[in-house]
Amino acid sequence: MHTSIYPLLALLLTTPLFAADVPPKEQQIAAALQAAPEGRREGAAVLGYDGGQLTWLREGSNDLVCLYDNPDDDRFSVACYHKDLEPFMARGRELSAQGMKGPARRDHRFKEIEEGKVSMPREPRTLYVLHGSGVNPETGEVEEPYLRWVVYTPFATPESTGLSAKPAESAPWLMDAGTAGAHIMINPPRP
Repeated sequence: MHTSIYPLLALLLTTPLFAADVPPKEQQIAAALQAAPEGRREGAAVLGYDGGQLTWLREGSNDLVCLYDNPDDDRFSVACYHKDLEPFMARGRELSAQGMKGPARRDHRFKEIEEGKVSMPREPRTLYVLHGSGVNPETGEVEEPYLRWVVYTPFATPESTGLSAKPAESAPWLMDAGTAGAHIMINPPRP
């Protein structure tokens, strides 16, 4: 191999390939905030991407943290959640980066919560998830938006909540009942 190719190869191996696809900071913030309730957007902190790395794009003054869409994921999704859930969310991102996915990642985090290695509030905390087909570059609005809610209630059961553990579209139900990551799913009817 010719020696002048080495610097180019080194640059390609150390530069995130998706960096060009990530919108500017202000566009990421505007899109991420759309997952939050309108009256809570102004003070929310925002995590997004700079140079391919997840970073704080904006400090917050209230209890919400909003997260811009992961450019490595094919599906457009932004989220906002109570700041007390950040250790749990951050650990999930760490495990995903290590290649741990699905039930293995979920069970690993739940075990770490039970062992006291990952902080998880015992009182209910809400996560807002906004899916869409992307962001309209002219308006900044999430296109084809679908907002759902998740209320984390660690160790909740159908008996303690009165909710069914059977998945339901357009009705609340309890997912991961009895675990450290138990949560109420609220999926409104899809348009």
